[in-house]
Amino acid sequence: MTALKDADLLTALATTFNEDGSINYDGLEKLTNYLIKQGCNGFVIGGTTGETPTLSHDEKIELYKHFGQIVNGRVPVIAGTGSNNTQETIAFTNEVAEIDGIDAALVVVPPYNKPNQRGMVAHFTTVADAVKLPVVMYNIPGRTGVKMEAETIVKLSHHQNIVAVKQCGPLEDMEYIVDHKDPNFLVFSGEDAQALTFRLLGGNGVISVASHAYCKQMRQMYDDLYAGKYQEAAKLQRWLTPRMAALFMFPSPSPVKALLNAQGFDMGGCRLPIVPLNDEEKSQLAKALSLPSDALQGKLPLDLGE
Repeated sequence: MTALKDADLLTALATTFNEDGSINYDGLEKLTNYLIKQGCNGFVIGGTTGETPTLSHDEKIELYKHFGQIVNGRVPVIAGTGSNNTQETIAFTNEVAEIDGIDAALVVVPPYNKPNQRGMVAHFTTVADAVKLPVVMYNIPGRTGVKMEAETIVKLSHHQNIVAVKQCGPLEDMEYIVDHKDPNFLVFSGEDAQALTFRLLGGNGVISVASHAYCKQMRQMYDDLYAGKYQEAAKLQRWLTPRMAALFMFPSPSPVKALLNAQGFDMGGCRLPIVPLNDEEKSQLAKALSLPSDALQGKLPLDLGE
Protein backbone atom coordinates (compact mmCIF):
# COMPACT_ATOMS: atom_id res chain seq x y z
CA MET A 1 0.00 0.00 0.00
CA THR A 2 1.31 3.42 -0.95
CA ALA A 3 1.52 5.41 2.29
CA LEU A 4 -1.58 7.53 2.73
CA LYS A 5 -0.04 9.12 5.83
CA ASP A 6 2.50 10.89 3.59
CA ALA A 7 -0.19 12.58 1.47
CA ASP A 8 -1.44 16.08 2.23
CA LEU A 9 -2.81 17.35 -1.09
CA LEU A 10 -5.13 14.83 -2.73
CA THR A 11 -7.32 15.55 -5.73
CA ALA A 12 -10.89 14.23 -5.84
CA LEU A 13 -10.56 13.51 -9.54
CA ALA A 14 -13.18 14.37 -12.13
CA THR A 15 -13.98 11.66 -14.66
CA THR A 16 -13.02 12.50 -18.25
CA PHE A 17 -15.60 11.67 -20.92
CA ASN A 18 -15.53 11.35 -24.69
CA GLU A 19 -18.16 13.02 -26.87
CA ASP A 20 -20.18 9.79 -26.90
CA GLY A 21 -20.23 9.71 -23.09
CA SER A 22 -17.71 6.91 -22.65
CA ILE A 23 -14.72 7.37 -20.34
CA ASN A 24 -11.74 9.06 -21.97
CA TYR A 25 -8.68 7.28 -20.57
CA ASP A 26 -6.17 9.26 -22.62
CA GLY A 27 -7.59 12.46 -21.15
CA LEU A 28 -7.54 10.95 -17.68
CA GLU A 29 -3.88 10.03 -18.02
CA LYS A 30 -2.95 13.50 -19.26
CA LEU A 31 -4.70 15.18 -16.33
CA THR A 32 -3.31 12.74 -13.75
CA ASN A 33 0.29 13.14 -14.88
CA TYR A 34 -0.06 16.92 -14.92
CA LEU A 35 -1.43 17.00 -11.36
CA ILE A 36 1.32 14.76 -10.00
CA LYS A 37 3.89 17.01 -11.64
CA GLN A 38 2.23 20.04 -10.06
CA GLY A 39 2.48 18.56 -6.55
CA CYS A 40 -0.63 16.46 -5.99
CA ASN A 41 0.40 13.47 -3.87
CA GLY A 42 -2.78 11.42 -3.74
CA PHE A 43 -6.09 10.86 -5.49
CA VAL A 44 -9.68 9.92 -4.83
CA ILE A 45 -11.09 8.22 -7.92
CA GLY A 46 -14.79 7.51 -8.15
CA GLY A 47 -15.92 10.12 -5.64
CA THR A 48 -18.54 12.85 -5.87
CA THR A 49 -16.49 14.93 -8.31
CA GLY A 50 -16.04 11.83 -10.44
CA GLU A 51 -19.82 11.67 -11.01
CA THR A 52 -19.73 8.14 -9.64
CA PRO A 53 -23.50 7.80 -9.16
CA THR A 54 -23.80 7.98 -12.94
CA LEU A 55 -21.21 5.25 -13.58
CA SER A 56 -22.31 1.65 -13.90
CA HIS A 57 -20.71 -1.12 -11.87
CA ASP A 58 -18.66 -2.26 -14.86
CA GLU A 59 -17.58 1.28 -15.69
CA LYS A 60 -16.30 1.80 -12.16
CA ILE A 61 -14.32 -1.43 -12.21
CA GLU A 62 -12.82 -0.54 -15.59
CA LEU A 63 -12.07 3.02 -14.42
CA TYR A 64 -10.28 1.80 -11.28
CA LYS A 65 -8.24 -0.73 -13.24
CA HIS A 66 -7.09 1.87 -15.74
CA PHE A 67 -6.40 4.43 -13.05
CA GLY A 68 -4.29 2.03 -11.02
CA GLN A 69 -2.18 1.47 -14.13
CA ILE A 70 -1.91 5.20 -14.84
CA VAL A 71 -0.73 6.07 -11.35
CA ASN A 72 1.47 2.97 -11.11
CA GLY A 73 2.21 3.34 -7.41
CA ARG A 74 3.48 6.92 -7.60
CA VAL A 75 0.95 8.22 -5.07
CA PRO A 76 -1.82 6.63 -2.99
CA VAL A 77 -5.19 6.00 -4.63
CA ILE A 78 -8.50 5.89 -2.75
CA ALA A 79 -11.42 4.44 -4.72
CA GLY A 80 -15.05 5.18 -3.99
CA THR A 81 -16.91 2.00 -3.03
CA GLY A 82 -19.59 3.11 -0.57
CA SER A 83 -23.36 3.12 -0.94
CA ASN A 84 -26.43 3.10 1.28
CA ASN A 85 -26.53 -0.70 1.16
CA THR A 86 -24.10 -2.26 3.64
CA GLN A 87 -23.88 -5.67 1.99
CA GLU A 88 -23.44 -4.20 -1.49
CA THR A 89 -20.72 -1.93 -0.13
CA ILE A 90 -18.88 -4.96 1.23
CA ALA A 91 -19.22 -6.92 -1.99
CA PHE A 92 -18.12 -4.05 -4.22
CA THR A 93 -15.23 -3.05 -1.95
CA ASN A 94 -13.88 -6.59 -2.00
CA GLU A 95 -14.17 -6.66 -5.78
CA VAL A 96 -12.20 -3.40 -5.96
CA ALA A 97 -9.64 -4.82 -3.51
CA GLU A 98 -8.52 -7.22 -6.23
CA ILE A 99 -7.45 -4.32 -8.49
CA ASP A 100 -3.76 -3.46 -8.54
CA GLY A 101 -2.97 0.10 -7.48
CA ILE A 102 -5.97 0.76 -5.23
CA ASP A 103 -4.77 1.53 -1.71
CA ALA A 104 -7.97 2.28 0.22
CA ALA A 105 -11.75 2.45 -0.12
CA LEU A 106 -13.77 5.64 0.31
CA VAL A 107 -17.00 4.66 2.08
CA VAL A 108 -19.59 7.38 2.43
CA VAL A 109 -22.03 7.75 5.30
CA PRO A 110 -25.12 5.98 3.87
CA PRO A 111 -27.17 8.57 1.97
CA TYR A 112 -30.96 8.66 1.77
CA ASN A 113 -31.49 6.03 4.51
CA LYS A 114 -30.46 8.61 7.15
CA PRO A 115 -29.18 6.18 9.83
CA ASN A 116 -28.68 7.40 13.38
CA GLN A 117 -25.25 7.38 15.04
CA ARG A 118 -25.66 3.81 16.26
CA GLY A 119 -26.57 2.74 12.72
CA MET A 120 -23.47 4.47 11.36
CA VAL A 121 -21.25 2.68 13.85
CA ALA A 122 -22.86 -0.63 12.88
CA HIS A 123 -22.52 0.11 9.15
CA PHE A 124 -18.86 1.10 9.21
CA THR A 125 -17.89 -1.61 11.67
CA THR A 126 -19.61 -4.29 9.59
CA VAL A 127 -17.95 -3.02 6.41
CA ALA A 128 -14.49 -2.63 7.97
CA ASP A 129 -14.67 -6.13 9.51
CA ALA A 130 -15.48 -7.71 6.15
CA VAL A 131 -13.44 -5.89 3.51
CA LYS A 132 -9.89 -6.38 2.25
CA LEU A 133 -9.05 -2.69 1.84
CA PRO A 134 -8.45 -0.03 4.50
CA VAL A 135 -11.53 2.13 4.90
CA VAL A 136 -11.61 5.93 4.59
CA MET A 137 -14.94 7.21 5.91
CA TYR A 138 -16.61 10.08 4.06
CA ASN A 139 -18.71 12.43 6.18
CA ILE A 140 -20.54 14.89 3.92
CA PRO A 141 -23.89 15.88 5.48
CA GLY A 142 -24.83 18.22 2.65
CA ARG A 143 -25.09 15.27 0.27
CA THR A 144 -26.10 12.41 2.56
CA GLY A 145 -28.79 14.22 4.54
CA VAL A 146 -27.33 13.12 7.87
CA LYS A 147 -24.23 14.06 9.86
CA MET A 148 -21.79 11.67 11.48
CA GLU A 149 -21.00 13.34 14.79
CA ALA A 150 -17.42 13.94 15.90
CA GLU A 151 -17.83 11.48 18.79
CA THR A 152 -18.91 8.78 16.33
CA ILE A 153 -15.87 9.38 14.15
CA VAL A 154 -13.62 9.16 17.21
CA LYS A 155 -15.22 5.88 18.25
CA LEU A 156 -14.74 4.38 14.78
CA SER A 157 -11.17 5.71 14.54
CA HIS A 158 -10.07 2.94 16.90
CA HIS A 159 -11.09 0.19 14.46
CA GLN A 160 -7.90 -1.25 13.01
CA ASN A 161 -9.25 -1.25 9.44
CA ILE A 162 -10.73 2.28 9.49
CA VAL A 163 -7.72 4.43 8.73
CA ALA A 164 -9.03 7.91 7.91
CA VAL A 165 -11.97 10.24 7.43
CA LYS A 166 -12.74 12.78 4.72
CA GLN A 167 -14.51 15.33 6.88
CA CYS A 168 -16.84 18.02 5.60
CA GLY A 169 -17.96 20.13 8.53
CA PRO A 170 -17.04 22.85 10.98
CA LEU A 171 -13.49 23.23 12.22
CA GLU A 172 -14.69 22.72 15.78
CA ASP A 173 -15.60 19.14 14.93
CA MET A 174 -12.21 18.59 13.35
CA GLU A 175 -10.47 19.91 16.46
CA TYR A 176 -12.40 17.46 18.64
CA ILE A 177 -11.57 14.57 16.30
CA VAL A 178 -7.86 15.43 16.26
CA ASP A 179 -7.75 15.67 20.05
CA HIS A 180 -9.53 12.37 20.72
CA LYS A 181 -8.93 10.04 17.75
CA ASP A 182 -6.69 7.00 17.59
CA PRO A 183 -3.08 8.22 17.10
CA ASN A 184 -2.75 6.43 13.75
CA PHE A 185 -6.05 7.69 12.34
CA LEU A 186 -5.81 10.31 9.55
CA VAL A 187 -8.12 13.31 9.15
CA PHE A 188 -8.55 15.03 5.77
CA SER A 189 -10.75 18.01 5.03
CA GLY A 190 -13.18 17.79 2.16
CA GLU A 191 -13.53 21.59 2.15
CA ASP A 192 -11.03 23.43 -0.04
CA ALA A 193 -11.32 26.68 1.89
CA GLN A 194 -10.22 24.88 5.06
CA ALA A 195 -7.01 23.55 3.49
CA LEU A 196 -4.57 25.76 5.38
CA THR A 197 -6.43 26.09 8.67
CA PHE A 198 -7.15 22.38 8.79
CA ARG A 199 -3.44 21.60 8.48
CA LEU A 200 -2.50 24.16 11.13
CA LEU A 201 -4.99 22.65 13.57
CA GLY A 202 -3.60 19.13 13.23
CA GLY A 203 -5.38 17.70 10.20
CA ASN A 204 -3.43 15.67 7.67
CA GLY A 205 -4.41 17.66 4.59
CA VAL A 206 -7.18 18.20 2.07
CA ILE A 207 -9.02 16.12 -0.50
CA SER A 208 -9.56 18.87 -3.01
CA VAL A 209 -11.53 19.86 -6.08
CA ALA A 210 -9.75 23.19 -6.59
CA SER A 211 -6.42 21.39 -6.94
CA HIS A 212 -7.50 20.40 -10.46
CA ALA A 213 -6.82 24.00 -11.49
CA TYR A 214 -4.76 25.43 -8.61
CA CYS A 215 -2.55 22.53 -7.58
CA LYS A 216 0.65 24.55 -7.99
CA GLN A 217 -0.61 27.29 -5.68
CA MET A 218 -1.92 24.85 -3.09
CA ARG A 219 1.36 22.94 -3.06
CA GLN A 220 3.25 26.22 -2.62
CA MET A 221 0.91 27.17 0.23
CA TYR A 222 1.68 23.95 2.09
CA ASP A 223 5.40 24.24 1.34
CA ASP A 224 5.38 27.78 2.73
CA LEU A 225 3.60 26.53 5.84
CA TYR A 226 6.16 23.79 6.41
CA ALA A 227 8.99 26.29 5.92
CA GLY A 228 7.52 28.58 8.56
CA LYS A 229 6.53 31.22 5.99
CA TYR A 230 3.14 31.75 7.57
CA GLN A 231 2.34 35.12 6.01
CA GLU A 232 3.11 33.81 2.53
CA ALA A 233 0.96 30.71 3.13
CA ALA A 234 -1.90 32.82 4.43
CA LYS A 235 -1.68 35.16 1.45
CA LEU A 236 -2.02 32.19 -0.90
CA GLN A 237 -5.03 30.84 0.99
CA ARG A 238 -6.70 34.25 0.79
CA TRP A 239 -6.02 34.34 -2.95
CA LEU A 240 -7.35 30.82 -3.39
CA THR A 241 -10.50 31.04 -1.24
CA PRO A 242 -12.74 33.03 -3.65
CA ARG A 243 -11.56 30.88 -6.55
CA MET A 244 -12.33 27.73 -4.57
CA ALA A 245 -15.82 29.05 -3.85
CA ALA A 246 -16.35 29.89 -7.53
CA LEU A 247 -15.79 26.26 -8.52
CA PHE A 248 -18.97 25.39 -6.60
CA MET A 249 -21.17 28.23 -7.84
CA PHE A 250 -22.90 25.74 -10.16
CA PRO A 251 -23.46 22.01 -9.57
CA SER A 252 -20.10 20.27 -9.30
CA PRO A 253 -18.17 19.17 -11.31
CA SER A 254 -19.53 21.34 -14.16
CA PRO A 255 -17.48 24.44 -13.18
CA VAL A 256 -14.15 22.67 -12.80
CA LYS A 257 -14.75 20.75 -16.03
CA ALA A 258 -15.47 23.99 -17.91
CA LEU A 259 -12.24 25.48 -16.56
CA LEU A 260 -10.15 22.42 -17.38
CA ASN A 261 -11.64 22.15 -20.88
CA ALA A 262 -10.62 25.77 -21.48
CA GLN A 263 -7.09 24.86 -20.36
CA GLY A 264 -6.88 22.15 -22.99
CA PHE A 265 -7.66 19.09 -20.91
CA ASP A 266 -10.10 16.70 -22.56
CA MET A 267 -12.65 16.57 -19.78
CA GLY A 268 -15.74 16.33 -21.95
CA GLY A 269 -19.13 17.13 -20.53
CA CYS A 270 -21.11 15.92 -17.53
CA ARG A 271 -23.58 13.10 -17.23
CA LEU A 272 -27.20 13.82 -16.43
CA PRO A 273 -28.59 15.02 -14.14
CA ILE A 274 -25.57 17.39 -14.09
CA VAL A 275 -25.38 19.55 -17.23
CA PRO A 276 -22.34 21.38 -18.64
CA LEU A 277 -22.17 25.15 -18.19
CA ASN A 278 -23.79 27.25 -20.90
CA ASP A 279 -22.11 30.40 -22.25
CA GLU A 280 -23.76 32.70 -19.71
CA GLU A 281 -22.69 30.48 -16.83
CA LYS A 282 -19.14 30.26 -18.22
CA SER A 283 -19.03 34.05 -18.26
CA GLN A 284 -20.22 34.23 -14.65
CA LEU A 285 -17.65 31.63 -13.60
CA ALA A 286 -14.83 33.43 -15.41
CA LYS A 287 -15.65 36.69 -13.63
CA ALA A 288 -15.76 34.88 -10.26
CA LEU A 289 -12.31 33.43 -11.02
CA SER A 290 -11.01 36.95 -11.82
CA LEU A 291 -10.62 36.03 -15.49
CA PRO A 292 -11.92 37.93 -18.55
CA SER A 293 -15.60 37.20 -19.10
CA ASP A 294 -14.92 35.33 -22.34
CA ALA A 295 -11.94 33.40 -20.97
CA LEU A 296 -13.69 30.04 -20.79
CA GLN A 297 -14.73 30.28 -24.43
CA GLY A 298 -11.13 30.03 -25.65
CA LYS A 299 -7.86 28.49 -24.51
CA LEU A 300 -6.33 29.44 -21.15
CA PRO A 301 -2.72 28.99 -20.03
CA LEU A 302 -2.19 25.98 -17.79
CA ASP A 303 -0.89 28.14 -14.95
CA LEU A 304 -3.72 30.25 -13.54
CA GLY A 305 -1.49 31.92 -10.93
CA GLU A 306 -1.03 35.59 -10.22
